[in-house]
Amino acid sequence: VSLKLQKRLAASVLKCGKRKIWLDPNEINEISLANSRRNIARLEKDGLIMKKPTVVHSRSRVRERNKAKSKGRHTGTGKRRGTANARLPFKVIWMRRIRVLRRLLHKMREAKKIDKHIYHTLYLQAKGNQFKNKRVLLETIHTMKSEHVKAKSLADQAEAKKSRARARVAKRSARENKKSDQ
Repeated sequence: VSLKLQKRLAASVLKCGKRKIWLDPNEINEISLANSRRNIARLEKDGLIMKKPTVVHSRSRVRERNKAKSKGRHTGTGKRRGTANARLPFKVIWMRRIRVLRRLLHKMREAKKIDKHIYHTLYLQAKGNQFKNKRVLLETIHTMKSEHVKAKSLADQAEAKKSRARARVAKRSARENKKSDQ
């Protein structure tokens, strides 16, 4: 006795595939009489037709392997199929680095640790691949700031020297004027 029709109807009624339908082998005659959806539903209620449980497809082994991979196992040269650039694109590495550097520059400018001129020169240098990482950029910032301070102090000293010389000249000319008046 072919139960092809019953299996198809049962799959439709139970909303699953035909492979998930179980027909009771002891009740084949009764099942073969069912030729409508309503009859199939009744048989399902009586337990002659059932929906098989979903097949287990465990991911435990995958999880275990991924945990090992995160530790660096199974990633040697023999396991690699793509080029280095395909596995982690150079562009992605560049984007990560430039974002770190630019974020640092923005923060330092906002905190008034560097002025807009230093910011601009460093921004362009970062764009031109001058800085390997954040540490190198910070070192450059410190050296630039110290040079800036040194230049400013030298300018101040020169200005003070000039003003002292001006005062000396003025004093001397005043003394000479006094002498000439007498």
